[in-house]
Amino acid sequence: MADMIFTGGPIFRGLAGGFAEAMAIRDGRVLAVGTLAEVEAAAPAARRIDLAGRAAIPAFNEAHMHLLPYGLALAGVNLRAEQVRTLDEALKRIGDAAKAAPKGAWVLGRGYDHAELDIGRHPTAAELDAVSPDNPVFIVRTCGHMGVANTAAMRAAGVGHNTPDPEGGVIERKRGALTGLFQERAMRLVRDVIPPPDAESLVAAIERAGNHLASFGFASATDMNVGMTAGMAEVEAFHAAVATGRSPLRMWNVLAGNPEGIAQQAWEAGLRPNQGDDMLRWGAVKVFADGSAGGLTAAFFDPYLESAGGGTGVFTFPDDKIHALLKLYHEQGWQLDIHAIGDAAIEQVLQGMEAADSEAHPFVGRRHRIEHCGFLNRDQMRRMKARGILPVPQPVFMYEFGDLYIRNLGLPRSENAYPMRTWLEEGHHPAASSDCPVSTVDPFINLFTMITRKTSRGTVMGAGEALTVEQAVHCQTWCGAYTQFAEDRRGTLEPGMMADIAVLSRDIFSSSPEQILHDTRADLTLRGGTVIFDRHGEAA
Repeated sequence: MADMIFTGGPIFRGLAGGFAEAMAIRDGRVLAVGTLAEVEAAAPAARRIDLAGRAAIPAFNEAHMHLLPYGLALAGVNLRAEQVRTLDEALKRIGDAAKAAPKGAWVLGRGYDHAELDIGRHPTAAELDAVSPDNPVFIVRTCGHMGVANTAAMRAAGVGHNTPDPEGGVIERKRGALTGLFQERAMRLVRDVIPPPDAESLVAAIERAGNHLASFGFASATDMNVGMTAGMAEVEAFHAAVATGRSPLRMWNVLAGNPEGIAQQAWEAGLRPNQGDDMLRWGAVKVFADGSAGGLTAAFFDPYLESAGGGTGVFTFPDDKIHALLKLYHEQGWQLDIHAIGDAAIEQVLQGMEAADSEAHPFVGRRHRIEHCGFLNRDQMRRMKARGILPVPQPVFMYEFGDLYIRNLGLPRSENAYPMRTWLEEGHHPAASSDCPVSTVDPFINLFTMITRKTSRGTVMGAGEALTVEQAVHCQTWCGAYTQFAEDRRGTLEPGMMADIAVLSRDIFSSSPEQILHDTRADLTLRGGTVIFDRHGEAA
């Protein structure tokens, strides 16, 4: 944590502070920022980092992702659409993994998008059986809300043609036969019989994912559903990763709060709201209200287009059950981080939150969050603002899934999704994030989407909601810190703030959107003045 001066390129202090010519850091914090003369006077003996025209910004904050599952997925079968566009390629990757695995070992894959595959549908159990007859297979769609199991996996889970759909879940059948597709809470039937990773694998996943994010300019991240892969062992893994120096990022973690989650176990074990420090803090509990708009399981008032399959989606719980969960966790003192994408699910959540707001347990200052919050109406925005309920959106969904939204919902409904400019101008503090591994964690794709509102195919969705580059960076830095009660320490580069800094490969503030998307990366990432990524060895 040597003294350093950054100069030679634009230094983005934050949306309120604008730009500076130079910045000095000392003891892990920003010491001075301003003109070069002012900064040199404050730190005359500091070593220099020459930006050479590149921009320095507050390090990115990944406000909604699944860090540990992402670390595990990096070691699994990658089925993401940017690499896998055909059923044959998906099956080849699964088959290769099955051949390399011991007989009977599980083969797990993540990231396929049935809408992007050449077949335009989900793979089937029979197709997975053909390439992995002796190994159970479970592959999860990119949204994380549905997946396909082969026959061996369904046999291990005890699922047969007469197995009833669980509450808030669907086991797909066609002509009375199982297809292998499990949606929403039905996925637990399969996941519960997959052997959990051991302790070292969990810590290694945290380290692997953290290092990967640091290479993109992140110094802070979240794990939004701790406990859904390995139960309480995940809590222990995060503590072990921090204790042994294997957690590169500051973590704000969220406990899985559905009945199958670990929130109650964690409470009984003594875990309490806001417990921890800036390297690992336990801040919130998550509950699912619905699914995904791309997978036709987000809950809407108006139905999906008939051409897409119709229906109004899936509520994870009936009103009384989810409202009881929200009340319980609110009164325990947790921040509520509630998954709701469709307007009907958002309404269900808002009504539950409003009912939980009481004189004995007021909402004031709690900063409860609605995660994703993709398709909402003006009345819902007004009610969120009145109680300080924050939206935590993923603009990258528009880039990766926007054309699918149009196919499922039509253009008028889709172009009003994720209204970033409206949220920002009305003071909602939208924390732009990725939901990785649902979408890519690459922050430059998120920035591109916020400033253009373009999908990956070039479709413009709601141009009036586009942001400036400065506003987009603000949403992916300061707004994330705000949702985590850390805006007094992170999210800007002002004197006294933690020296969480990303040096980018170019000046994004004078670049075209396409240059930001295709030609920008992080060259240097610091967390509290400590270098956690250095592409060129310039801080060595």
